[in-house]
Amino acid sequence: MREALRGLTTRGRSFLAAAAAAGISAIILGERDLLRVAILLAALPLLAAAYVGRSRYKLACTRSLDPGRAPVGSSARVILRLQNMSRLPTGTLLLEDRLPYALGSRPRVVLERLGSHQASSVAYTVRADVRGRYPIGPLVIRLTDPFGLCELTRSFPSVDKLTVIPQVVTLPSVRLAGEYAGTGDSRARSVAVHGEDDAATREYRRGDDLRRVHWRSTARTGELMVRREEQPWESRATVVLDTRVYAHRGEGPTASFEWAVSAAASIAMHLRQQGYKLRLVTGSGVDIDAAEATGEGVILDTLADVKLAQNGDISVLVEQVRRRSDGGLVIGIFGALTVPEAELLAGLRGNGATCIGFAIDSSTWVNMSAGERSESDREHSAAALALVHSGWRSVPVVHGSTLPALWPAAARGSSGFAWRAAMAETVGGVIR
Repeated sequence: MREALRGLTTRGRSFLAAAAAAGISAIILGERDLLRVAILLAALPLLAAAYVGRSRYKLACTRSLDPGRAPVGSSARVILRLQNMSRLPTGTLLLEDRLPYALGSRPRVVLERLGSHQASSVAYTVRADVRGRYPIGPLVIRLTDPFGLCELTRSFPSVDKLTVIPQVVTLPSVRLAGEYAGTGDSRARSVAVHGEDDAATREYRRGDDLRRVHWRSTARTGELMVRREEQPWESRATVVLDTRVYAHRGEGPTASFEWAVSAAASIAMHLRQQGYKLRLVTGSGVDIDAAEATGEGVILDTLADVKLAQNGDISVLVEQVRRRSDGGLVIGIFGALTVPEAELLAGLRGNGATCIGFAIDSSTWVNMSAGERSESDREHSAAALALVHSGWRSVPVVHGSTLPALWPAAARGSSGFAWRAAMAETVGGVIR
């Protein structure tokens, strides 16, 4: 009862104050009718508090998100299902789901009545313009009487997570240099095999299946030979994301870093669809491999959380990639580079790797004077040329560039040609 009295609303407290004033006036003036009014005014909030305080509902709540991963700028639907598990019907219920500020204001829904073992579903929509992981919940239920004189709060402990992932754009299908770099036997052998005599064989080992015995090789060598198991071909690719805080400009969803994160997600998803075995490395210390079943989810969840690193360094990023060099294709999305930093990236050219770099001119994301702009353009061009001389295929990126328009430049014949062609398509900082 004490909890119920503490739950009196402003209206309920006003009733009690009016009852006290009427009672004092009735005693002073000797008016019995006024005293009856005072008793009625006092009884209403007390009865409401007793009604709400004795309500012991057994409620079950489930929450579902559709979808569980929402791209930046899109909407997600939150569905709440509330079920009355008791035999008693409920009164008026006010539902309020707690949300972080980035997802908007807290939704409020009124349920007039839930009968015995009855269930009801309500839904609302959230939208986030900034990637990340956002908690949704807990659900708060406010129990009120029909007159709104008393209100008590109950909450469910469950909290769900909405993952807002970077925007993924569809890229045109082009043939990249280095797409045939990887490990395995099947693809190379499928071109060269002319008959059964060319099958790869090895000496018989105890436990080998006798059905794999290659009798022609056995007759030729005089020893029991078996067919070697072919390893499936794996095209490998490493996506490298530069997270140095001083290499990016702009704020919020339109910053150059958000362009880089979206580009990394789009390239990773495109390469996964092309059958690449993918690795993602960031300057923040992330180094993950995409497994067959859950690879896309792991990559998108990781990029939803990635942040700028205050102490990032290109040499550390190069060392991290080289720590487990798989060769194949290396695609880097870099912020502003200096000439020495571009030269350090030559260290990723080992092990037969083909390197493609998207060099972001982050200075184009901010306003500059004519002199500052000229100096910035000169520095960016020098760094881009140094990247080309380091053996990279360099694709320049400026504010207003779109990745689908830049992607074909990554597939052209030589690094220098790709850089000059992409620069020729850039007019006034906007890709044609």
